[in-house]
Amino acid sequence: MTIYSQISSNKAKTFLIMFLFVIFITTLLFVYGKATGYGLSFVGIALIISGLMSLGSYYYSDRIILGISRAKQIQKKDNPELFRIVENLAIGDGIPIPRIYTIDDSAPNAFATGRNPKNAVVCVTSGILQKLNKAELEGVIAHELSHVKNYDIRLMAIVAVLVGMVALLADFFMRSFLFGRRDREEGGGNAQAIFMIIGIVFMILSPIVATLIQLAVSRKREYLADASGALLTRYPEGLASALEKISRDHEPLEVANSATAHLYITNPVKGKNVGNLFASLFNTHPPIEERIKILRSM
Repeated sequence: MTIYSQISSNKAKTFLIMFLFVIFITTLLFVYGKATGYGLSFVGIALIISGLMSLGSYYYSDRIILGISRAKQIQKKDNPELFRIVENLAIGDGIPIPRIYTIDDSAPNAFATGRNPKNAVVCVTSGILQKLNKAELEGVIAHELSHVKNYDIRLMAIVAVLVGMVALLADFFMRSFLFGRRDREEGGGNAQAIFMIIGIVFMILSPIVATLIQLAVSRKREYLADASGALLTRYPEGLASALEKISRDHEPLEVANSATAHLYITNPVKGKNVGNLFASLFNTHPPIEERIKILRSM
């Protein structure tokens, strides 16, 4: 498989998943609206609330993530070599040079965040700077800059908002079902009862389904960033070797949690990736072995 075909394949799969996500949420709105008897008013309230959530996530998610991660911004004098790598790769990729942050932790890892390339951040741990050679570090930085150029940082923020919206809809429906007044539509008693049953099933399952979709998008964007990063450096082995080293390091990243794990180049919560078919649906990242195999086949 070539780098270009890998990029094209992963873009197509991500668009398909996002399309299905929108269909899923639209179906939820329709069922909940019918079941509660609120109809379009339910949709309107949900869209207003999700819009406010989207604005907050769009403008402040990067600050929240950096704060949770205890990341500190550094200047060129603090690490000239890291700055040269980031600057050279950003220029080569045709994107603005992002701000650079570091996390004081010996676990090797890295992530990118921000709402667009003009407001992007690349963050690396002190461990990754100590444990990788220059070619491997370039592979990691190229991977993170690819997330920036591919607008993954924005996409994952949007997906997080959609997942939050699904949870909000389920909670709103539960409260309407338990405590609210459910006005029945004229002549629709039996139909509304059926929608109520469907709505209860959706209320239970929809947050799980939404999380699975979020993780599926995250895994596809990791494959895409691997391929795009390899295209940028023209040296897939650099990233493959970096992933190999990081996977052999069993030290967990202390500041990471389930809310931020999907951002990192590999799962920072060691021991959480599982291999069987069902359990792997809940992994934040694709299997390291598979990523390395694909990179070395390019």
